[in-house]
Formats: sequence, structure tokens, C-alpha cells
Amino acid sequence: MNTLSQARPAEAQPTERSAMAAIVGFAAIVPAVLMMAPAVASQLASQLQLGPIDIGKLFSAELGAMSLATLPAWFWLPRVNWRSAAWLAVAVFIAANLLSATTVSYPLLLGLRFVSALAGGSLMILCLSAAATLRNPDRAYGLWVMGQLALGAAGLVAMPSLFARFGIAACYVGLALLMALCAPLARCFPQGQQASAQQAAPSTTQHRRGRATLGILATLAFYISLSGVWTFIGQIARQSGIDPQQSGNIFAIATLLGVAGAGTASLIGRRLPRAQLLLAGFAMMMAAMLLLLNAPALARFATAALLFKFSWTFILPFILATLADIDHSGKLMNATNLVIGGGLAIGPALAGQLIAANGGSLHLLLLLATLVAALSLALLLSLQAPHPNPAHA
Repeated sequence: MNTLSQARPAEAQPTERSAMAAIVGFAAIVPAVLMMAPAVASQLASQLQLGPIDIGKLFSAELGAMSLATLPAWFWLPRVNWRSAAWLAVAVFIAANLLSATTVSYPLLLGLRFVSALAGGSLMILCLSAAATLRNPDRAYGLWVMGQLALGAAGLVAMPSLFARFGIAACYVGLALLMALCAPLARCFPQGQQASAQQAAPSTTQHRRGRATLGILATLAFYISLSGVWTFIGQIARQSGIDPQQSGNIFAIATLLGVAGAGTASLIGRRLPRAQLLLAGFAMMMAAMLLLLNAPALARFATAALLFKFSWTFILPFILATLADIDHSGKLMNATNLVIGGGLAIGPALAGQLIAANGGSLHLLLLLATLVAALSLALLLSLQAPHPNPAHA
């Protein structure tokens, strides 16, 4: 009996690791175009002679379709085998990217980018939902964020030379090849959570819905706060008289700090109480926002930018793990995909209006963003009280 009890964890371990590999691999590839946006946008402008409006539409289509993938997923996620859904999404993603590499028609390219992102968004939903079923979702989501940032950083370094030789096709063919290499990992996803979605008692369901609503609001507030500030952080540098080359170097280093933040969260995992980790992360993030007030000099600006990037990538895995503890059916993580896209769109729009209404000053934006971050923290802390969690028992 002792021998058998010791064998079980060893047998389960490869499955856990392969599922983690699938989650990190697919989640890194799917948003790569958005992570490499500066390089891709420059190439689209120079090679295809696209103007700012057309380029903006392409990236809006990518982000919008990834978020809108949530809507059909409400239907198929609890009904379809997740592995079959992953295979289909992989095939559509590869086909749409290969066709994107060969088309010269802008309307067709726009449609293909929408289809590619819709398939990618479906894969992202599967990654988020599958990570919620693992024994240590905190670690899984840390690696989830780190993979995206690392591939995006590598792409920003590699793409300019690849564009010089192969044009914009290098991006789309590269994505198709990476996805093809990851395709076998589709079999590593769990088959689904249909049973657990149907077994919850009505009282438990109502309790989870209330907690899920708080979690969604916390996530939305977090993304509105961070995207509103990060979108206009370059403007803060300009208004402070910081040289564009210097601020560019700071942002490049900040990318590495972002990878470090997610990596740190992954290493810590569940070793420390999540409430303490959220408090530490949000304290760093809010301190960074306040450091940006009143035209910071170079040293203060650099400190704020690096701290901001490290802190939000450190916080995000623990936010997602909090949501994963609430619902293991996949439905909440599906909704989270839409909320993330919504927050990324709402934050810059509101921030732009606020800056315009204050004569170009970002002072009020930074103060309000800090308050919104504090609201997100308060909601998340309210969800950290111990609750029975049989799925992880």
C-alpha cells in the first residue's frame, strides 16, 4: 500500500507538467502580434503603405476578436471536449496566419486578422480555464504572463532583421510555425469541466456568483488603472523633459522587469499568503503611480516606470488565481478574457478624456488611477477569506 501511495503523485506529475506546457506555450503565441505591436505597425506602414487609421483598425480587430471569443465560448466551453476545441482553434489560427502572409488586399487582411484572433482568443480561454484546474494556479498564471512577455520581447528584438529580409510575412509565417510546433500539446488540455459545472447546489451557485461579480469588478478596475497610466507614460516623460532615447531605454529595461515580476510570482506560488502578496504588489504599483506626479526627473521617472512594470506583472497571476478559486467550470475564466480586453480598451479611452479635460495635465489621471487600483485591491482582499475548495483538496 505504501508503494502504491507513493507512485500516484509520480504518475500525475507528467500530466500536470504537460498541461502547464500547453498553457504557457499557447498563451505566449496567441497575443504575440499585440506584444510586438510597435515593430509590426512600423512594417505595415513601410511595406503596405498603410496609414495610422488602417493600422489602428488591424490592431483593434486583433484585440476585439480575442475578447469577443468569450461570447461563443459561453456556449461551447461547458459542452465541448476542450482538446477537440483546441485542435480546431490551432488549425484555424495556422491557416489564417499563412493566408495573412500572402494577401495584398487590406480588407482581406483585416478579415483574416479577425479570424486569427478569434481562434487565438478561444485558445486563450482554454488556457485560462485549464490553469484554474491545476493544483497551483498561482504558479500557472505566473508562467502564463511570463511566457507572453518573454516571447513579445524576443519578437521585438528579432523582428526588425526578419522584416528586412522577408517583409511582414515573417511575422505571420513565424506565428503559424510556432503554433504548429505547439499543436501536439493540445492533447495535454483537460477534457473539460462539464460535470463540476452541473453539480453545484443552488445556494453554492448563488454564493459563487456574488464572489465572481466582485472578482470581475476587481479585474476590470485593475486593467483600467494600469492601461490608463501605461498608455500615457511616454507623455509624462516628454512633459518632464526626458530625452526620448533615455525613456526608450527605460521602457526596454521595463520589459525585462515585467518578465521578472511574473517569474517572481510563479516562483512564490502558494508559499506565502496570497493576501500579503497582493498587498505588496499593489503597494508597489500605487507607489509607482504617485512617483510619476509633478514632472519627475530622470531617476524618479526610471524608478517609477520599472516599479510599475514589475508590480503589475507580479500582481496579475494572483488576481487570476483568486478567480480560479471561485469557479472551476471555466465560465468565470471565460468572462475574465472579455474583461481583460474591455479594461485594456476602456483605460486608455477614459485616460485620454481626462487628460484632455485637464489641459494636457496627467496629475488627476494618476491620482484617480491610484484610487481605482486601491479599489481593486480592496475587492480582491475581500475574496481571500478561507473557503472550502474541494477541487484543490
